[in-house]
Amino acid sequence: MTTVAQSNTVAERVWAALDAVRDPELDEPITALRFVSEVLVTDGRDVRVRLRLPAYFCAPNFAYLMVADAHDAVAALPEVDSVTVLLEDHFASEQINAGVAEGAGFTGSFPGEATRELDELRKTFQRKAYIAALERVVRKLSAADRMTDAPLELTLGDIPDGRERASLERRRAAIGLETSPGAMLLVDEHGAALQSGDLAIRLRYARAVRVSIEGNAHFCRGLLATRYGETSSTTTYENGADR
Repeated sequence: MTTVAQSNTVAERVWAALDAVRDPELDEPITALRFVSEVLVTDGRDVRVRLRLPAYFCAPNFAYLMVADAHDAVAALPEVDSVTVLLEDHFASEQINAGVAEGAGFTGSFPGEATRELDELRKTFQRKAYIAALERVVRKLSAADRMTDAPLELTLGDIPDGRERASLERRRAAIGLETSPGAMLLVDEHGAALQSGDLAIRLRYARAVRVSIEGNAHFCRGLLATRYGETSSTTTYENGADR
């Protein structure tokens, strides 16, 4: 049984850092998805994070990105001296864990198998996440009758403050699109303005992307709950109680 610490300051900051790590395909934090099964803090500054995924054969490229991103997010905290991230119950966990710990990259983690790093894969899914976020904003504006007059002239400043706007701005920033209030709203994932002739088609495509992402996330939550029989994650310290 793991023992835990009275002061949870470091662990709380670790959890906050992990909140920013997202499943690249599902576009949700690994904490919200319950992929973080434990955060263990020892000696006040040494951290171990345990991750788990919905299935034994989850794609190794996505798994690698989450382990590497979790490691980098926690290692960046000034109050952490060392961090170990362990992916468990996965067919490639040994290669991924060792590769991340050594900073070997994806190709170094799978020598002779992987031929390139994962930057372009990450970008592809960041663009899909942007498209889905744009569709959510458009649906909100449509419900408020804000899409009827000159929709192509809408800007980010026309979106009411709230979760949808913040989500869209974050996803635009991730792929290098402008986020100022005066920036055009209806642009594609490369920053090109949508045209009136193909607007309806592009929005239908955006809806399909959004439904696919949300459906996959729901499916993975069900698989995780079935696989592990519970949906909670824990934080442990040297002398205290669960988070």
